[in-house]
Amino acid sequence: MVIQEIWRYPVKSMAGELLKTADITEHGISGDRIIQVRNASGRIFTARTRPGLLRHRAILDENGHVLVDERPWNTEQVARDVENATAQGARLVRNDAEDRFDVLPLLVTTDGMFAAVGYDRRRFRPNLVIGGVAGLSERQWEGAQLRIGEVVIGMADLRSRCIMTTFDPDTGKQDLSVLRRVQKEFDGVLGLNSYVVTPGRISVGDPVELIPRS
Repeated sequence: MVIQEIWRYPVKSMAGELLKTADITEHGISGDRIIQVRNASGRIFTARTRPGLLRHRAILDENGHVLVDERPWNTEQVARDVENATAQGARLVRNDAEDRFDVLPLLVTTDGMFAAVGYDRRRFRPNLVIGGVAGLSERQWEGAQLRIGEVVIGMADLRSRCIMTTFDPDTGKQDLSVLRRVQKEFDGVLGLNSYVVTPGRISVGDPVELIPRS
């Protein structure tokens, strides 16, 4: 098995970026979900209720600055786009706190799972895609660990999938049959909620070793 893809989402609920190399900290991929969209009263907006956010793409530039659609995240133009995608008074807020993730800091997926599902993997917002995995083998990985060089990742449990999977990542068009099929054929769970045991750096192509649960 190898690391096939590494994904980071600097702004929560916006489209993310493919990486060749990533630093894995105790809080997941460095720079992941460090900015959130909040409404006027401070409540977090996500693409579950504001799917227009998925049409905007966030990346980190070479200096570590967050760009939204190739513009600095704190510009007036980006602020207007965020309001248009959500609601008047919504704004981007930086938040590096550990609790910025919905569940755990990493979502681990596999090429075997995506082959079985058949949908665009961006619908499922993975952090890591492990290549060389047969079919739905990942469903037996709860409680196991992955070793990638010096990095060790623990896999807690299978991820329950939500309404975000129903939105096309390019057009924003909703297809409710995606989630219905995930619920019917895959018990509503795909991918693994995961956490960092030992931090370090990983790269696409790195060998991955599965350490079964004891």
